Amino acid sequence: MARERVLIVGGGVSGLAAAGFLSDRFDCLLVEREPEIGGYCRTIRQGGYTWDYSGHFFHFRNNWVAEYVHRRMDVSRLLRVARKSRVYFRGQYIDFPFQFNIHQLPMPDFVHCLADMYAASQQSKSGFSSFRDMVYGRYGRKLADLFLIPYNEKLYSVPANRLDGEAMGRFFPHIEFATLLEHIATAVDGTRHESDTYNAKFNYHRDGARAYVDALASYIPPRVVQTGTTCQSIDLERKQVRIEDEVVTYDRLIVTAPLPPTLHMIGWRDPQHLLTANKVLVLNLGFDRASSREDHWVYYPEPEWAFFRVGHYDNILGQGRMSLYVEISMAQDDEVDVEASLDRALVDLKRAGVVVGHALTSWAAVLLDPAYVHITREGQTFAEQCCAKLAANDVTALGRYGRWVYCSIEDNILQAYSVAREWGAAAHIGPAEA
Repeated sequence: MARERVLIVGGGVSGLAAAGFLSDRFDCLLVEREPEIGGYCRTIRQGGYTWDYSGHFFHFRNNWVAEYVHRRMDVSRLLRVARKSRVYFRGQYIDFPFQFNIHQLPMPDFVHCLADMYAASQQSKSGFSSFRDMVYGRYGRKLADLFLIPYNEKLYSVPANRLDGEAMGRFFPHIEFATLLEHIATAVDGTRHESDTYNAKFNYHRDGARAYVDALASYIPPRVVQTGTTCQSIDLERKQVRIEDEVVTYDRLIVTAPLPPTLHMIGWRDPQHLLTANKVLVLNLGFDRASSREDHWVYYPEPEWAFFRVGHYDNILGQGRMSLYVEISMAQDDEVDVEASLDRALVDLKRAGVVVGHALTSWAAVLLDPAYVHITREGQTFAEQCCAKLAANDVTALGRYGRWVYCSIEDNILQAYSVAREWGAAAHIGPAEA
């Protein structure tokens, strides 16, 4: 039996960051079932286009994390971008976030939204039992019914009353009524105002998300990463993992794979099926001419559109040919028909005026499964209990899917760093407060 001090399951951002932080003190082995590292941050290069597995743009709040990653990149190819995003609603474009820009709606809708939000602002804003209750309670019925509920139900493929009121945490762009009035007052002269939300400015590399993956991997010593290797079962009592035809014994185990299959590998169950998620089909599409609009991405909340978001890589990279990612949300049990989805998406892109005389020259499909985890009160309690039981057995769950939470790529790196510092490693890498 081979023996490694620390075994890491999963070669996405969390696993790679952990291996880089821990390798100064521990003998590490990282196993990844796919033939290449990166998880959902992999990049496709095809037909002269650069596409990621989905629209991954990097927005760092922590300067140390940004510097740690960027120092191992060709920063001459790094773009720092001010977001241009819209909502396509009833045939017109509304600046995103929608709730910040209701003054761009037709006057009857605007007045109704404003009146409902004022009434909601006079009520208590705490103790919401669901996402639906939260948006009704904070924004009023009109604004909630126009956009906040239909878009998020389309995104998550689940009723809004199933999601926790804080399901999106800091990633939901909140605005108070008084602040909204100030925002509207400064916009009456026709000036466009981008909101100060978490992704109002972002970084992107001309080589795609893979540049960030390669930067993290550059901190890992040779022969630590083993791709094309599947973890089949975990024996907590013996501290052993069966990997292909080999049994590996560990002192500490880090798992970044999604929590439900991890429980299955251990022999645990989710008897009430509390850990749920949707899946997202990403269609990466390349066309023969440039985009007719300048948007970086556009949201489509209405059910008539097959997709919930369409992003323009060419508008970020400054390319002369339209390069799109088109995201289609599905329930966990929905069947995936890629060809039918492509046909429907192309029809809808033409109806929306995105494709105007463009010819499709290249495309690639990616299925993200799971994609957006459903944050519910019961599910989070169960996930936290599972993670605590794992920790009691020297197993650390890391990352969005490992811990079944909603978080950013930066959060995943910081989680990995926190574990390394807790274990006495990575002291030379960064500040304790990182």
